[in-house]
Amino acid sequence: MQQKQLSGIFYAAFASLWWGVVGTIFFKFVSFASYIELTVHRTIWTAVLLLITTSIYKKWPEFLKIIKKKKNQFLLFFISGLLVSINWGTWLYAVSVNRLLDSSLGYYIYPIISVFLGKIFLREKLNKNQFIAVILVIISLLYFLLKLGELPWIGLTVAITFSLYGLIRKKIKVSPDIGLLIETLLISPIAVILFIYLMKLNINVFSYKEPLLSFYLFWSGFMTLVPLFLYTLGFKIIGIGPASMILFLTPTSQFLLGITYFGEILTLEKFFGFVIIWVAVFIYLNELRKE
Repeated sequence: MQQKQLSGIFYAAFASLWWGVVGTIFFKFVSFASYIELTVHRTIWTAVLLLITTSIYKKWPEFLKIIKKKKNQFLLFFISGLLVSINWGTWLYAVSVNRLLDSSLGYYIYPIISVFLGKIFLREKLNKNQFIAVILVIISLLYFLLKLGELPWIGLTVAITFSLYGLIRKKIKVSPDIGLLIETLLISPIAVILFIYLMKLNINVFSYKEPLLSFYLFWSGFMTLVPLFLYTLGFKIIGIGPASMILFLTPTSQFLLGITYFGEILTLEKFFGFVIIWVAVFIYLNELRKE
């Protein structure tokens, strides 16, 4: 295997493990702030850091090119920004209340849901094995509903928002960082309003009275961008198939963290539901391998 390919695998794997381990532990550490405030800071500081990196890498021409396009793209960016914010907020809630198993389920099934949405909205072909994977995901969700008495709403929210986000991004040709910059800039006013609301309720952590805690919250943007840049770099080197397969390290590491570091209880009934999901994921990965 060529050195360049190995470096691509390393970047994608390191980014996936960062999302799954480093990022998870960090956001658990800063969960002294509410998940709403964490989502606010993640949005604002990500936008600020992206403004800096866009200047460093001289990518303003790409930014301006997107800005000058039709206004309907702004609506798509705004919707995708809302979706990623809801995704972040749901995941941060899961981390704060020790329900990482539920969120890992979402990241396991989101690529399969993306395939299903691609069939519905983009008329992409769905072969027999992909269809089986989709059916298995539906069976697993019905199993959770009937056996455990509730749908795994955290996992579903994570999966659906991220899948819809990916669907919108397929319609907009833009690099990941510039796209995220536009999204966070559009969502930042809402984030600021939410923060002002938290201040009025006197439940905000970020303030001049708590400089150290405020400094920790600032790093939420850094923790978001580092894996994004690394994964994008790996993706460019090894391509969509291998990069997508490596990305499953994220939910796997979150699952393992959930039952070890977070001390979550994995019942036999819940484990069986995950087994159905893992079979679906195996089928999906096998199809990726063929591409």
